[in-house]
Amino acid sequence: MNARQRRGTLLLIASLVLALGALAGVVAVVNDVESRVGPERTAYELAEDIAPYEEVTPDRVREVSIPERYISDSAVTDLDQLDGRVAVGPLTEGSLLQTDMLAERPELDPGQQEIAVMIDASTGVAGKIYPGATINMYAAYRVNQRTGEAGGGSEDTEYEIVRLMVNNAEVIEVGDLTEVDDEDRGATEAVPITFALDNADAQRVTFAEAFAEQVRLALVAPGDEQEIPEEERTYTIIGDIGGDPHADLGAQIP
Repeated sequence: MNARQRRGTLLLIASLVLALGALAGVVAVVNDVESRVGPERTAYELAEDIAPYEEVTPDRVREVSIPERYISDSAVTDLDQLDGRVAVGPLTEGSLLQTDMLAERPELDPGQQEIAVMIDASTGVAGKIYPGATINMYAAYRVNQRTGEAGGGSEDTEYEIVRLMVNNAEVIEVGDLTEVDDEDRGATEAVPITFALDNADAQRVTFAEAFAEQVRLALVAPGDEQEIPEEERTYTIIGDIGGDPHADLGAQIP
């Protein structure tokens, strides 16, 4: 073996030694990472955005594997933990699901019943009403009132009034947008909304759905629920323009 061949052999050996050293370094790093990370565990992240009080079902999450040491005690690791649970706030796609993001679905109190009514999407929902929300329901009516005259005759007068039908009603469920036929406006869009109400309020809501010119829902801010006095529950424009407020008109509406 001449000098050139000896140099080539030495370079080849040196290259192999360096390669083995680099491989040993990579293996050491991998082993160190594995020792730090430890075994993985199944968890679940959101596959889509979920609005407050919407039900979190298995088809709305996806399975992910995460090192066990990085999973908190509150992480959802079993799909059974989703049974009957709704989001307590807005949840964003990709977020790791935690049990404190969920709450039990609202249940009826003693004496309450569920009642579903169709609410005009453009005037009553506007995408802001959600299960678990508290709302006030207002209805607008045209009311005929017969007034007496000095000569003993009478006259029918028509008034427009707005009536608070239900104060602080709890929304149980918001259905899908549905096309319905309206006798006056033709095809329109409405949303079925289910409320938890006592018997009297259920009748008021049914009356409003059947006879009101228009029904509107007003979303009550969480923690701002208050009982509206009876004298403030009926409105007519007459009172605002300084005439007879016709306070007794409210008696014609439940």
